[in-house]
Amino acid sequence: MIDLYTWPTPNGYKPIIALEEMGIDYTIHPINIGKGEQKTPEFLKLSPNGRIPAMVDRANGDFSIFESGAILIYLADKSGLFMGDDDKARSRVLQWLMFQMGGVGPMMGQANVFVTFFPEDVPQAIKRYRDEVNRLFGVMDDHLANHAFLAGDYSIADMATWPWVRGYPMSGVELADYKNLKRWWDAIAERPAVKTALEKMPGRNPHEFAADMQAKRQSTA
Repeated sequence: MIDLYTWPTPNGYKPIIALEEMGIDYTIHPINIGKGEQKTPEFLKLSPNGRIPAMVDRANGDFSIFESGAILIYLADKSGLFMGDDDKARSRVLQWLMFQMGGVGPMMGQANVFVTFFPEDVPQAIKRYRDEVNRLFGVMDDHLANHAFLAGDYSIADMATWPWVRGYPMSGVELADYKNLKRWWDAIAERPAVKTALEKMPGRNPHEFAADMQAKRQSTA
């Protein structure tokens, strides 16, 4: 049994999708980051950096793991699924997982802050991060012109990247501009495990959330 401590954010959805895809039994423990629950002493014992998600594998001596990418690798190794069948395939999965962890997540996170959350316009920052998100989307779009999924076969790299791409309205970019990336995103959105993950940890629709936040900013300008 897995105890998963998470919240409906892009990083928070990653392990839910993986656990559903892998058929591993788990229990969700919501950690409300809006109330600062990720900074409590109890949670910091599981995640020293005070970030969701964190996970405890009760079947492995209550072993705890933090950082979403590390959790995905652990689950793939535990299940023997979605990590490739040989060393080269595994490396491809890890390359694209690192692409998400080092690029897509951080850059979209910054774009989200300045496009959607920041109380005032900072044009230079908005342009900087929106341009970088578009560049990263272009990298994926070019790659996906010749591949069904990021690492060839469906893998934890896709599970890590899909929740972030889902939030594109908050970064101020258009998914429709990238036909191969949109095809990939739509295909994953139809997977039963992904639908179940979103149902088990419901959060606000990114389109609606971005529109509400931008309207709020304009009303106070």
